[in-house]
Formats: sequence, structure tokens, C-alpha cells
Amino acid sequence: VDRRWQLGNGAFIAICGFIAIHCVAARWLYSNVPYDAWLQSLLGWSPDAAFGWQRNHFDRLIHFLYGVCFTPALLQLARRFWPALRIGQAFTLALMAVMCSSLAYEWLEWGIALALSPEAAEAYNGQQGDMWDAHADMLLATLGSLLLWPLVRRSAVR
Repeated sequence: VDRRWQLGNGAFIAICGFIAIHCVAARWLYSNVPYDAWLQSLLGWSPDAAFGWQRNHFDRLIHFLYGVCFTPALLQLARRFWPALRIGQAFTLALMAVMCSSLAYEWLEWGIALALSPEAAEAYNGQQGDMWDAHADMLLATLGSLLLWPLVRRSAVR
């Protein structure tokens, strides 16, 4: 793929980093990643205690990082396929691609959950009793992507 649609080093590293963190999440299943215990042993700090969290938020981190890590590559591809686009237009396309792919993933997750037993669906989805889980996941991917706009705009001005 890199030979056909070359990405800058930063975009490529961001995607590789996302995949590495995603592999950690898949190893424990997203809602069971012991991030709180890791942070307690490394830093002596517990985000669960600090923020009063009752659920495991590692899956939310993954969705946020999806927006952060894939937006640069999508932006580069948009500018390569449509060179006449201004930076704001290309960024908007990248943002919409993140939003649409997040929605498609949540629909896929919902479809799989319908086919499974309630226990298996909960283990697969990792909603942890949150009826707004899909909404929060899509919002976090969107926010992760939007967070990059000031950096993209600043680099385009130079």
C-alpha cells in the first residue's frame, strides 16, 4: 500500500502506533485492559480513583486515538487525490471519513451483538452497561480528529 499511496513518516507512525495499542486492547478485550493497575504501579496514580470512574475506559481511548492517528493519513490521501482542495476542505473530508467509518463500525458492532447471546454480546461490545456507548465512541473519534485542526492549520500557513 505504501508504494501506491505513500504517506509521510508521521502519518505512517501514527497508524502503526494505533495498531500496537489496538493489539494491547485486543489481548485483554477492551473492557478488561488493566490500565488503572499499570498506572498505579508506574506513577502511583489511579485515573479511576481520580475521576470516580466505574467502568474501564480503555475502549474510549482507542476510539479517541482512531481519530487522532488516522486523520493525518486521510488528510494526506485527500490532498493527493484532489490536489485542488484547500487545506480546510481536505481536513473536512478526513474528518467526515473518520466520522463515517466510526458510524459504520458501530453499526457492525451492533449487528454482531444482535446475533450473539446477551452475555457474549456484552463481552464483545464492552459497553459495560452504558447505553450511550456507541454515541460516546463516535464522539471521541470525532474529537480526536478535530483536535488536530489547529496543528494542520498552523503547518499549512508556514
